[in-house]
Amino acid sequence: MPDMEFYKGKKVFVTGHTGFKGSWLCKMLIMAGAEVTGYSLEPPTDPSLFEITKISKQMTSVIGDISDYNALKAAFDKARPEMVFHLAAQPIVRESYKNPAYTYQTNVMGTVNILECVRNSNCVKSFLNVTTDKVYMNKEWEWGYRENEELNGFDPYSNSKSCSELVTHCYKNSFFADGGTAISTARAGNVIGGGDFAPDRIIPDCVRSAQKGGDIIVRNPYSTRPYQHVLESLYAYLMIAHKQYEDIKYSGWYNVGPDESDCFQTGVLVDLFVKHWGDGIKWINKSDGGPHEANFLKLECSKLKNTFGWRPHWNLETAIEKTVEWTKAWLSGGDVNSCMEKQIEEFLGE
Repeated sequence: MPDMEFYKGKKVFVTGHTGFKGSWLCKMLIMAGAEVTGYSLEPPTDPSLFEITKISKQMTSVIGDISDYNALKAAFDKARPEMVFHLAAQPIVRESYKNPAYTYQTNVMGTVNILECVRNSNCVKSFLNVTTDKVYMNKEWEWGYRENEELNGFDPYSNSKSCSELVTHCYKNSFFADGGTAISTARAGNVIGGGDFAPDRIIPDCVRSAQKGGDIIVRNPYSTRPYQHVLESLYAYLMIAHKQYEDIKYSGWYNVGPDESDCFQTGVLVDLFVKHWGDGIKWINKSDGGPHEANFLKLECSKLKNTFGWRPHWNLETAIEKTVEWTKAWLSGGDVNSCMEKQIEEFLGE
């Protein structure tokens, strides 16, 4: 396990810090003693993890649009970061069908804008663009996609993130070949954890149904996805950014996902949620005839494992258990900040 002490005193810039992943990442960085600046739109959901935990009180939070280069650059120049984590995105597949132009504007030009900020600075040593497992041309293979597979996501969200990857690789080759700034991308699978309130995601849908006491509606219980706890992917991001900061040879592109044994069908995921939630809830299979989504998707993560000695820590059942733990603490009016901190400490202590 890389030493989180590395981040103590580091100036870190996080785009998309008000989202689910961004909030957990900022919490980890703050606990490690980093000086964190975030740039993002207002929290994308109501309720939101960012507001529930009042993370803004422990960092510099700038509300702005990643598509607004001048506003982004002003925040960036003021922060003068050593490290940048780019998470800002329109992340929902179904929303990308409704608003494709906005999705491309945010996910592609947002990447261009943050890379322009890095290019026109002399302070950044490590940049990581967080994309998705959906960047690959999905051929419904039963084996995992490797980093050298073709990038060409099907839907506007997935395709825009494929474009974001290509933009990052272009900038790396064109403007950062001198070795002054290490540039990488990380392609993560589906993450779960406490505080995700997004629409059209299976665990938030489960929580909303459990709150109401109704049946959980599962649109496609037979789709296979690489599910893992949000801390798994965030820790991998922190590790990559740390290692390439110290040695640029580690810059590149990396898949981040669970072991083969934790790539489950969605129905199995919901079974585990029902088991740990209790209260007699159940789920039903009810397709709503929505837009195309991949049925079978896995990642091959040997590169990450062989390069850094990385391994997943929590299996899917533990991930669900931790998600339910946080959610029930929140619903009962408990101290969710302490719950987050405890889970982070438990994860790092594994």
